Amino acid sequence: MIQFGKLLQVIAFFCMVSVLVTACQNPPEKGAESAEKILRLATTTSTVNSGLFDVLIPVFERKYSVKVQVFAKGTGAALKLASEGGADVVLAHAREAEDKFIAQGFGINRRDVMYNDFVILGPPDDPAMVKSANSALEALHKIADHKQPFLSRGDDSGTNKREQNLWELAGITPHEKWYKTARKGMLETLRAASAQNAYVLSDRSTFLFNQDELDMVVLCQGDQLLFNPYGVIVVNPKKNADVNYQAAMQFVDFITSAEGQEIIRGYGTQRFGKALFTPLAVTK
Repeated sequence: MIQFGKLLQVIAFFCMVSVLVTACQNPPEKGAESAEKILRLATTTSTVNSGLFDVLIPVFERKYSVKVQVFAKGTGAALKLASEGGADVVLAHAREAEDKFIAQGFGINRRDVMYNDFVILGPPDDPAMVKSANSALEALHKIADHKQPFLSRGDDSGTNKREQNLWELAGITPHEKWYKTARKGMLETLRAASAQNAYVLSDRSTFLFNQDELDMVVLCQGDQLLFNPYGVIVVNPKKNADVNYQAAMQFVDFITSAEGQEIIRGYGTQRFGKALFTPLAVTK
């Protein structure tokens, strides 16, 4: 007769074998659980440098139980990252580049999100007399005519693309000593321009959020050529099987929903007396 203690050992042994066999028959997919809960977002630096995503992203994460990995880059670099499979969704502000990205099959389901505007900034004493210009193109002519330092981002960002377009429309090829290139993000470029007493093109939101540390002022604004719309694009899962399409669409739906648009509409009003961005998907 088998002793009770030995009987328990035998039962425990067979239970352990059963568990091991089941585990071998149904091995867990490595990283499957974590992959479902992570959204890779390639976005322009202005959404981060303005502080908007510090408010917007946590609400999305709580609502959908998704962890967002933010890659803040210039629009050109953000779209390149997405085309290489390094992002699930892109928020950009260079429509021509966005349309090309979609036409090449890398992006789908684009939607308008919001807008702000570009401004031309410069030293408070304004040696090029930019403030007297009646348009953005006239402002650039004044800078070029006075050969005052201008600092370009030079990073293929949406801001850099717009700046290059403005020089082209003005009929100016800025290649002389007064024109310098930072090859950095917006905030780093603003800091460098401030230190060098240089003029610079910036999105208004990044400047306002960081103006206390900058010795520069808005000298040209309000021109229709300075309008700056943002769009969100889902990366095409047919191009990359690793794309988290479900989470990407949840982000698109959220940021263009009444809830997401209301967060955008209210952001900055308490600190600056007006919103830093204006909703485009849902308007009042």
